[in-house]
Amino acid sequence: MARQLTFACGAYDRTRPLIDGRVKPEGLELNWIVLSPHEIWTRMLNHYEFDASEMSLASYIISRTLNKPLIAIPVFPARSFRHSFVYVNKKSGIIKPKDLEGKRVAQAEFQQTAAVMVRGFLQNEYGVDLETIRWFNWYQPRTEVKLHKSYKVESLPSAGAAEKMLENGEIDAMICASHPQFALNGSPSVKRLFSNPKEEEIAYYTKTKIFPIMHTVVIREELWRADPWIATSLTKAFQQAKEIAYDTLNSKLPFNISLAWLGEPLREQKEILGDDPWAYGFSKNKHNVETLMQYLLEQGLISKALKAEEVFAPNSLAT
Repeated sequence: MARQLTFACGAYDRTRPLIDGRVKPEGLELNWIVLSPHEIWTRMLNHYEFDASEMSLASYIISRTLNKPLIAIPVFPARSFRHSFVYVNKKSGIIKPKDLEGKRVAQAEFQQTAAVMVRGFLQNEYGVDLETIRWFNWYQPRTEVKLHKSYKVESLPSAGAAEKMLENGEIDAMICASHPQFALNGSPSVKRLFSNPKEEEIAYYTKTKIFPIMHTVVIREELWRADPWIATSLTKAFQQAKEIAYDTLNSKLPFNISLAWLGEPLREQKEILGDDPWAYGFSKNKHNVETLMQYLLEQGLISKALKAEEVFAPNSLAT
């Protein structure tokens, strides 16, 4: 009889075959629960409410330094380039990244992977001194975290409040995980920090070979220790589900995906990122994970360096 496993994760084309049962992990029956990322992180990091779940990669790495009983597998269901998610008020005087120094910048919270990645490339690629910035956070921390750097931090009540403050000029810039309403509707007072973010993202990838990982998959450590095979079963199943998503994208039929012009974006993606941009497995992603670890250490979100091998289930490293 298959083992029952509660699993909290988002619904993506790469996970849909697991949700609808087209892919069944060996020896497991998944009780799939679709929730918002922040709710999953908060419930899993503090109360371990699910047997396994999607997880913020930055928060998970921090949790390893705090000895939380979670173990990851090298599956990464969410990735995103982040240069296009930085917005500035047009009257702020911010023309280039270095101009952020001394300014007021809003973000969801310090440990959000999207914010960590943005701060990381601002510091490492553009020389921005992060400790000169006045930071405004609108989320209560999803779990405890000690900042080992001297940041000036203030609180905001919500993302909506941050958006209004940016449009009114009460803050100067905003780092987002998703595009805010003013980006969708247009705003006379807000623009992107990078006028051509796609070019910046391609340049970042060309230099670093990093398509930034946002989320990984974690298992409650006691379950993994009792049945290590759960890690390999889930890793294989996620890979199978992703291959089905690729097959759908690469179909020769012109109407499987609800986009009128799909061929050219796919050709461009393959040309830049290769045939498997959403790669799973440890060896293919070691450098990506190590870079995020470097950013976390530089930004004072962890106090000691970790090895990438330390944060994944040992029996999943060969995948």
